[in-house]
Amino acid sequence: MTTSEPRPSRPGRPRIGLLGSYGGFNIGDEAILQCVLGCLRSHRPEAALVVFSRDAEHTRTHQPMADEVVGWEGVPQRPVTDVLSGLDLLVLGGGGILYDGEARRYLKLVRAAQSRGVRTFAYAVGAGPLHENDDREAVRTVLADMDEVVVRDEESRLVLEEVGVERDLVVTADPALLLPPEPFTAEMMRQEGVPADARLVGMSVREPGRAAEKLDEGDYHALLADVADFLVRRLDAHVVFMPMERHDVRHAHAVLSRMTAPDRGRILHSAYTPGQVLGLMSHLDLVVGMRLHFLIFAAVSGLPVLPLPYAGKVFDFARRLGAPALVGVAREQVGLLLAEVDRLWDEFPQRRADLNTRVRALRKLAAETCARCGALLDEMDKAGGTAAGAAGGSDTEGGIGAGIGGPGLRLLDRRPEDDGAVAGRSAGREA
Repeated sequence: MTTSEPRPSRPGRPRIGLLGSYGGFNIGDEAILQCVLGCLRSHRPEAALVVFSRDAEHTRTHQPMADEVVGWEGVPQRPVTDVLSGLDLLVLGGGGILYDGEARRYLKLVRAAQSRGVRTFAYAVGAGPLHENDDREAVRTVLADMDEVVVRDEESRLVLEEVGVERDLVVTADPALLLPPEPFTAEMMRQEGVPADARLVGMSVREPGRAAEKLDEGDYHALLADVADFLVRRLDAHVVFMPMERHDVRHAHAVLSRMTAPDRGRILHSAYTPGQVLGLMSHLDLVVGMRLHFLIFAAVSGLPVLPLPYAGKVFDFARRLGAPALVGVAREQVGLLLAEVDRLWDEFPQRRADLNTRVRALRKLAAETCARCGALLDEMDKAGGTAAGAAGGSDTEGGIGAGIGGPGLRLLDRRPEDDGAVAGRSAGREA
């Protein structure tokens, strides 16, 4: 199938679609959606933002910046393609959606939009693993016809090049680096049974799946229990498990059950917004984790972070952060891992400035994705390819640069130097 020529502009406000793993299945994906919506709203306040969601009711309830929500899983295809036909631009992503078994599903909708003359933009997507022929073919053909493809890390660029994508690929950073925080109050901590005025270590575990096929459950549950027990003894700490999606709860319980000090562990059970999970970081002193966005939130908050790289995206983030990272999550690495977390705690006061510098650079890269998407909209306006262009252009002052401070995409008011202050309250003391 080949793409059509961009269709003539239509009267009215521009319609921009967003397609990703949205619908409340994962806090990281919801953080990405909030940030991409904020980017588009800040650059095109008059636009109709249409979210294609896997759970439309959840998105309607939790994403107030969305003007329309369209469910696309388990529904007749015709109503979905009718909505696609009415778009000026379809934004794919961000996040890790181009992997075996999933890539072809998302790209089928992107191809449907392209065939109807809709412009398409990949917004800091993640890729891999990609071994299945149908997914590889979809990636090769559909990405070749997108207006621009921005990936969130070097690992994704390498995966796409290996698949055979022959086009320019821009590497930026994860959109969730720009998420604004929300309060995680002392009362919320009390309701979760987390002790006040205690040293707290945040921990994030995940289930094996297509993005983590090589994980052995028993091994990594035991490994994380060893790490948690070590931190309890070494730092006189309590361990707070934060599930980033519902399946994480079972694995957190499995780790807790293997701890020799399970009374020092708490699993958070209430539902929280991405901004509240980011706010939780103000109560923590150190983070150990597998989930990428839990690590991102900790780094943005200036905390010492020990990633457990079960997949390339986590290893890539650890490398960019300058954080210690093992190659994989295996039980035989427990001694090395305990040495790393011990060293991280002791050396973090000296590492803090470097971490803050690296986080600032990553946040600038995340903002660049927004700028590139805005530049495409400006180009479409000039060519008369959006409703705004037909009406004389956008009223947004200062273009996308002005929009970085807009709703939903505001850079944190705290300076990165201040972000580390809370973490420093314990890291600077003798353990």
